[in-house]
Amino acid sequence: MSSEAEGRFHMVDVSSITSGPRRAMLLTDDGVRIEAVYEPCTTSVTDTAVVVAHGFTGSADRPSVRRAARTLAGRAAVVTFSFRGHGRSAGVSTVGDREVLDLSAAVRWARELGHARVVTLGFSMGGSVVLRHAALERGLTGAHTDAVAAVSAPARWYYRGTPSMRRVHWVITRPVGRLVGRYGLGTRIDRRPWDPVPLSPVEAVPLIAPTPLLIVHGDRDPYFPVDHPRMLAAAGEAELWLERGMGHAENAADDELLGRLGGWLVDG
Repeated sequence: MSSEAEGRFHMVDVSSITSGPRRAMLLTDDGVRIEAVYEPCTTSVTDTAVVVAHGFTGSADRPSVRRAARTLAGRAAVVTFSFRGHGRSAGVSTVGDREVLDLSAAVRWARELGHARVVTLGFSMGGSVVLRHAALERGLTGAHTDAVAAVSAPARWYYRGTPSMRRVHWVITRPVGRLVGRYGLGTRIDRRPWDPVPLSPVEAVPLIAPTPLLIVHGDRDPYFPVDHPRMLAAAGEAELWLERGMGHAENAADDELLGRLGGWLVDG
């Protein structure tokens, strides 16, 4: 399906789209084509859809994202997508800045497919995006979220306090690193620095209420230590889950945690 053919998408009843998954190319507000996948709930017809935002260098087709989608589909419909510069999506990654527009397009698609309640779940970079999206997309455009969960998200920008994050910054900021990102990691990264610097996740959190907010983080995260989730939770009205023994993002989220996340997002 082309983005032009889908346009803003035709509203349809949820009951008419539960026979199987579908793929689409969405068009963001700044004109970038984004690949997205819709999967109906496997257990019942539901008015809730979970939109999943992957981490840096991920995509809609990565095994960890597909596993998360399968688990969450036991409770709700699921939309996964690839951020700009990732997977089959066009454009280049801005590492959490303009990716808010990609998430907005995916949320609108879920609503236009007939889901009255749409919630967002983000991992790592995707966690920072769902926080900023929840704070910024609060109008009547159909792109707002009804609940948000951020897993392994940073609290602040430019963090280099761990070896893992120093490697990430090398990939993002160095010409050779961006070549590694493109050809080794399948991620096309914008060479231009942020101008202006976007609202940080910790600055976004106070703007999210009264939308329900959950912060989830592993105590063995090799990228962001636990002061990040604590800072996020303290910045606003948020529930905090510190997961014992958990590492980083979707790769470390086991089925038990994904099931709890689905319960929190769908059932409240």
